[in-house]
Amino acid sequence: MTATDYEKYLVRKLVYEAFGGVKNRQSPTMTFMSSALMPEANYYIELGWIYDIPEPNPSLHEHVHDFDEIVIHWGGNHETPQVLGGEIEFYVGGQPVTFDTTTALYIPKGTPHGPVTWKKFHFPHIQMAMMLGAGDPATAWGESGISEAKKGLPRKKDRFDYEQYVVRSPMREAGAEFKKGRTSPTMTYMSGVQIPGVKCYIEFGWTFDMPESNNPNAAMPEMVHKSFDEIVLHIGGDPDNPEDLGGEIEFFVGGQPLTFNTSTGLFIPRGLRHGPLSCKKYEKPHIVMAIMLGAGTMKEGWGDSFISSPA
Repeated sequence: MTATDYEKYLVRKLVYEAFGGVKNRQSPTMTFMSSALMPEANYYIELGWIYDIPEPNPSLHEHVHDFDEIVIHWGGNHETPQVLGGEIEFYVGGQPVTFDTTTALYIPKGTPHGPVTWKKFHFPHIQMAMMLGAGDPATAWGESGISEAKKGLPRKKDRFDYEQYVVRSPMREAGAEFKKGRTSPTMTYMSGVQIPGVKCYIEFGWTFDMPESNNPNAAMPEMVHKSFDEIVLHIGGDPDNPEDLGGEIEFFVGGQPLTFNTSTGLFIPRGLRHGPLSCKKYEKPHIVMAIMLGAGTMKEGWGDSFISSPA
C-alpha cells in the first residue's frame, strides 16, 4: 500500500490573483486557500494588509453573490488586538456599519453589501474574505459587480437590522490552557452563538513569544475531527514581509511532521489525525487561525476531538 504524503494538504506558496490595482494595500491580495491550491477544499480565502487609506476609496462597491461570505478586519498590533488601526464604513443590505475595532461580518448569499470605505487610518491592519462554497475568485466575485462604481450610496429597503450579522467583540473561550506567549484564550470572531444559524467557527490569536504550557512548546495536542473539515492558517504579522511567518512550526498531520516558517494554509479533512503542533523557533509576532467548517460552536467542533487531552 502506498503511503499518503500529507504535504499535499499544506499550501506553502501563496497566490496573488484577486483585487489588483489598488494603492496603499496588498494588491493583489494573498490567496491562502482555493480549489486550485487544494482540490478538496471548495472554499476561497484571501487576505491582505492595509498600509494606508486605499486608493481609490472605495475600491469595493456594492455587490451580491450566490454564496455565503465571511469578512474579517483585524488590527495588526498584537499588544492591542481588538484595536483595528482605522475606521471603516461597510454597507450591508443598504445599512451602513461603521467600526474601528477588530470586526467580523457574516454576509448570507443574496445579501447586497458594499461599498467599503476607509474613513480613518492609524496603523496597518488586515482585511480577509472567505467565500463558502466557491473555490475560485471568478466564481465567487466574477459577476457580483464588486468593481463597478455606483451612483450614490445604497438605500435600505427592508426593516431588518443588519447589525445582527456583525461581531464587534470576540468571545474568549478556546486555548485557555496556554499562559504565556500566545493570546489566551484566543479570540472567537465567528460562531453560531454570536450569529445564530452560522455553521462556521473561527478563532484566532497572536503568538508573540515562545509559547509555554504544561507541555513544553506545544500549542496543540493530537486530535481528530470526526464530522467536520478544518482549515488552519498561519499568518505572518509583519506587514512589510507578510509571507515571512516569524517563526518555525512543526505540525504533525497523519503522523507526518510538516515544518514551515512562512505563511501557510492547511486543509484538514474530517477523520484525519493531526497534531501535536509545536513552535520550534520564535522571531516575531504571527497569527494562528482555526476555521471549523460546518460546526457552529466550539463544543460541536472540538468536543470529542482530542486523542490526548489538552495540557
